[in-house]
Amino acid sequence: MTARSTQTRVAAVAELESSCLLRPGNTNCGGCGMSIALQLLSRATAGRTVQLVVPPCCGWVTGGNYPHTAYGASVMASTLGSVGAVASGMANVARLNSEKTRVIAWAGDGATYDIGLAALSGAAERDEDVLFICYDNEIYGNTGGQRSSATPSGASTTTTPRGKRGAKKDIVGIMMAHQVGYVATVSLAHPDDAVRKMRFAVDARGFRFLHILSPCPTGWKADSSLSVHLVRLAVRGGLFPVLEARDGALVVNVRPEFSGVALAEYFSHQRRFRSGSVDVADILGAVGRHWAGLERWGARLENGEPLGPIGPQGSAAGPDGGAR
Repeated sequence: MTARSTQTRVAAVAELESSCLLRPGNTNCGGCGMSIALQLLSRATAGRTVQLVVPPCCGWVTGGNYPHTAYGASVMASTLGSVGAVASGMANVARLNSEKTRVIAWAGDGATYDIGLAALSGAAERDEDVLFICYDNEIYGNTGGQRSSATPSGASTTTTPRGKRGAKKDIVGIMMAHQVGYVATVSLAHPDDAVRKMRFAVDARGFRFLHILSPCPTGWKADSSLSVHLVRLAVRGGLFPVLEARDGALVVNVRPEFSGVALAEYFSHQRRFRSGSVDVADILGAVGRHWAGLERWGARLENGEPLGPIGPQGSAAGPDGGAR
């Protein structure tokens, strides 16, 4: 290999790394859904100036130790409860300075569903020019794997060793009820659809919200090679709807098969669900009711009517919402 070709290869690698939101050498676990999502987001933000707001979560540990960082963009650290407020302030500074910077809040379910929900709701209600992305690994992954309100019923965590009681909170329904400009779910198993949604959300104005099902091999007690496959199974079974709501319309991007076989395999790969605790028939029933609610919401959006509750999502639970 000549010196010139070596220099060319080094320059190409440097250019590639500079365009990545998540650089090589980061500390994330193998198979981390958040890492996969950041790579897809890198494709969506290519050629755009972005700033990230990241609360205490796995996404903040990703950066590594000062003075080095695994992020390829400016990152502001916020508290768990202030992500929406900090992102709102940064977006308004960019607007006052006539900058083209796009502000992205990158938060786990703890800073979205729970501790940060008030600031998130406030930013949405004010229609701040912020893209809020929740990578949902269904636990507090950075502090040992405690349950959150995103944890599905029946899942074992460090604080619910016998399985969580109660259904998973419907954060997408909550954000749709705010009637913001754009709400969408993102499947890591459908990268073209994911990048399209991310690119649209980055460029759009006003408040936008993306929800990503982000498998955590450590917390889910699943093989790290199965992360994308698990998302694909959740989509096939109807457990994770792939949709977007904008311009007064609800569009389903990937129609599920409502496959009991897919759901059974989905749960079987995760040791956080106790053997024998998952009743696939019950889950399919809850999934069907949730999808019926989504259809009703779609009709109400088109008619400009107030949105009511969608209905419970499927989970590894009995009729009372607790693990069997």
